[in-house]
Amino acid sequence: MIDYEPHRWRDHFFDVKGSMARAIGFRALMCAAAAAALTLVHYRWHHFESTEKVHALIGTPLSLLLVFRTNASYDRFWEARKLWGAIVNESRNLARSASVLLAADAALVGGIVRLGIAFPYACMSTLRGKHGIGPVADELDRDEADLLVTAQHAPLAIAVAVSRRVADGQRRGLITDVQQSIIEQNLQVLIDCIGACERIKRTPLPFAYVVHLRRALAVYCGTLPMALVHYFGWITMPVTFLVAYVLLGIEEIGVEIEEPFGTDDNDLPLDRFCTTIEQNLRALLPPTAP
Repeated sequence: MIDYEPHRWRDHFFDVKGSMARAIGFRALMCAAAAAALTLVHYRWHHFESTEKVHALIGTPLSLLLVFRTNASYDRFWEARKLWGAIVNESRNLARSASVLLAADAALVGGIVRLGIAFPYACMSTLRGKHGIGPVADELDRDEADLLVTAQHAPLAIAVAVSRRVADGQRRGLITDVQQSIIEQNLQVLIDCIGACERIKRTPLPFAYVVHLRRALAVYCGTLPMALVHYFGWITMPVTFLVAYVLLGIEEIGVEIEEPFGTDDNDLPLDRFCTTIEQNLRALLPPTAP
């Protein structure tokens, strides 16, 4: 994610990184080239009839389609941000509860807190189609770390490992059944959050909607010069480029934020979230924990 100051236009007005300019520039230039060809044909060989009214009629539903596209994508982006906010909070709650309720066993607390650090890294890796539990892997038992890294679903495996430690503390009388339930509730919320993130990742917008929108955009921008050439002449080329740039840019923004778990310029800063959780939880590690 790119950090910027929203009140200062000059700081980012001419920025290319993260602005979709590279992604849509070529497509807009293709529309401008089509406009040049149609303008040449119009003046030399065949006089096109104006399609102004047709484009005006199509423009309204096309605008609605674009609005729905960007709104749906931003809803997914914002829901993902809220879910990762919940992961941050519940990771803190898990470490807080364990460090207080199981304080009699520093080694047990240290193991749970380190697994809590590993959980967000495992979530990030899972959402990006990779394997890993972050730098804390070197601090866990080697066999256990290998099992977690190679697990079919690392976040679930980490949650199971935490539950086993908590259950062990309950069997030894370090905590009561009620206190065990409190910690388990934190784990349940964490699993619910990664499940919701996976739902966002694995459920893109309906294929038919995306295809129809892109076909409508291509037809609209490709034939737009026919509606403009009567009024703008050879200026039709830059006008078509500007219109295409705006419309294609709106659609591309929806594509960019639709699945916000990757490493694109406008994706969520998952690495930053994981680092924040790690720093917060390390502060709760018992000084005597191995």
